Amino acid sequence: MMICEWKTFATDAETYTQETFEEIVGDPFEAMLIKENEEIPNYIWTVNYVVNVKKYSKVLTEIQFEKIPRNPVCE
Repeated sequence: MMICEWKTFATDAETYTQETFEEIVGDPFEAMLIKENEEIPNYIWTVNYVVNVKKYSKVLTEIQFEKIPRNPVCE
């Protein structure tokens, strides 16, 4: 489900508020995609990036953010 309002989510190590996320990524939040029956978003859109939220631990709930430029400039 695509939502345009921030939904706070948590891992085993940290709770991510909109302010925390924007500080980590360095860009303002726009929208997020959360799959049905999931607590953590799969993708988060900011002004300049699409952020892929990757789960990297099977035992603990741990994530990392992969920033992909939304509008890459080709020279």
